[in-house]
Amino acid sequence: MSHAFIVRAANWKLEESAIALVRRAVFIDEQGVPEALEWETEDVECHWFVAVASDLNLIGIVRLTEAGRIGRMAVLPAWRQRGVGRALLAAVLIKAGELGFAQVHLSAQTHAIGFYARQGFSAQGLEYLDAGILHRSMNLELREKR
Repeated sequence: MSHAFIVRAANWKLEESAIALVRRAVFIDEQGVPEALEWETEDVECHWFVAVASDLNLIGIVRLTEAGRIGRMAVLPAWRQRGVGRALLAAVLIKAGELGFAQVHLSAQTHAIGFYARQGFSAQGLEYLDAGILHRSMNLELREKR
C-alpha cells in the first residue's frame, strides 16, 4: 500500500456515499456506535474534508459545523499513525479560520485526547459517555478575543 494521500474539501452531495463508507467502517463496525446515532440531518450543512489515497479511495474524513464544531473525524485503521488525522485537522482548522471562528470545539474520544492536545486543543470539564464511548470536550482558540 502506498503511503501517499491528499486532503481536500469534499462535496457532500457528490461524496455522501463514500464518506458514509468510512463512517460505517470506523464508528459503526469498529467502535459499535448504534447506526441510529451516526447519521445526522446537519451532515448536509457541514464543511467536509476527506483524505484520499493514491488509489482514489477515501481513507479519512472530518467535518466542521456552522457552529464551529469539529466532528466525525475518522481514519481507516490501515492508515492510522501516518499523519492522516493531523492533515485532516489542519485542513479543517484553516477553513474555521477562513470562516472567522474565534475558537473551535470538539468532543474527543478519551483515547484521542493526547492527539488533539498535541495540536493545541485543551480539555474542558469531565469525561462523559456519548454513544457508549467515553469522551471529553476540547476547545482551541484560533484568535485572541478583543
